[in-house]
Amino acid sequence: MKKITVLIPAYNEENNLHRVVAALDELTSHTAVVADNGKEEQLNAAAYDWEYLFVNDGSRDNTLDVLHDLRKQNRRVNVLNLSRNFGKENAMLAGMDYAKGDALVIMDADLQDPVDVIPAMIYWWRQGYDDVYGRRRTRGKESWLRKQLSVAYYKMLQKVSDIDILPNVGDFRLLDRRVVDAICNLRETQRYTKGLYFWVGFKKKEILFDRDDRWEGKSSFNFSSLLNLGIEGLTSFSNAPLRISSIVGIIVSIIAAIYLLIMLGKILIFGEQVQGFPTLLSVIVLLGGLQLVSLGIIGEYIGRIFNETKGRPAYIVESYNEEKK
Repeated sequence: MKKITVLIPAYNEENNLHRVVAALDELTSHTAVVADNGKEEQLNAAAYDWEYLFVNDGSRDNTLDVLHDLRKQNRRVNVLNLSRNFGKENAMLAGMDYAKGDALVIMDADLQDPVDVIPAMIYWWRQGYDDVYGRRRTRGKESWLRKQLSVAYYKMLQKVSDIDILPNVGDFRLLDRRVVDAICNLRETQRYTKGLYFWVGFKKKEILFDRDDRWEGKSSFNFSSLLNLGIEGLTSFSNAPLRISSIVGIIVSIIAAIYLLIMLGKILIFGEQVQGFPTLLSVIVLLGGLQLVSLGIIGEYIGRIFNETKGRPAYIVESYNEEKK
């Protein structure tokens, strides 16, 4: 019997956990109908051995206690408790390390990823696809500004990145065991998993779905978190910022040289006196700003090198199913 692990990172999700487990139990006990090129195929979810692996990422509410209670009621539930909040990217790596399934389904604990899409993922996995990912048709309740910034960011990332990072594609997906093993072998501590899915390759299949709204609570991904994740994605899979700063430096140097020649020409040929303190001050401020921006970009990459050379683990496990590590 094939085993499927559902990996669910959880941070302050105490009010959503019972609904998640109930929805998964409902799914895994019935036969689902999957559409394939106009034909309907039946998939018996009960024919698989299921594991619900929750990763408590240093929650500050009662998430851990709720998870332990759920495990006592449902032996499919496994609880991996991290020693503190390491972030979703590292929490997913921890779950991948502990997952026992032949396939791994990754979903959020807030039920924005609909569980009724999972049978279609399993169906295409059985057809030979290694990475069956969900692509959002709608994004649920998000502000207009956040949607536009997301679209603009992914367009920029696609242009400058060495790999194909698709817009409206998150972590909701099914991965074959060999894809999971490949990602687990990548032990970088500053992770951008959305890029790693495509970097490792393998045969991929897209499934469209409508993202639901959160049942309870508030997303921990605020603007600052999204900005940091965006910088991680940009610096993890592209050297474009470094090249852009170099190109801007060359262009400014050429403009400055041309301006200097013009000034010298006016002095030598026409005898004009050099004037314009405000212009000189503006040029100094502009060049200083460009230098600081370039140093900041270089600093981002140096900071990544510094963090990777420390060799620290991406996460620390405090307990697994209440057993201390």
